[in-house]
Amino acid sequence: MEELGIPELTSEQTEELCAIAEEATRRYVLSKVGAKNVEKLNVVAEAEGIKPVCLTVDVDVTLSESAENCDVQELVKEAVKTGFAAAEKYLRELGCLSPK
Repeated sequence: MEELGIPELTSEQTEELCAIAEEATRRYVLSKVGAKNVEKLNVVAEAEGIKPVCLTVDVDVTLSESAENCDVQELVKEAVKTGFAAAEKYLRELGCLSPK
């Protein structure tokens, strides 16, 4: 991710960043396959460092047999992209709010 010009994150901002990435990732998966087709869905986002921040999003999903036409690897790949996009949006908003 390129330099967004944000200040060092507080622990609260880091927690919020992770929560936003997790929620966006989870919402993406559920929007594509529906909750009834998901047997297991674990999403974990972790941020390390202050500046730069290194964000990791892990997705563990098991779909029911009724979702057999779904490409799970592609679903996870796109879900993680969505989580990163939401995190980047949050960071950009922080950058706009920070004093220059």
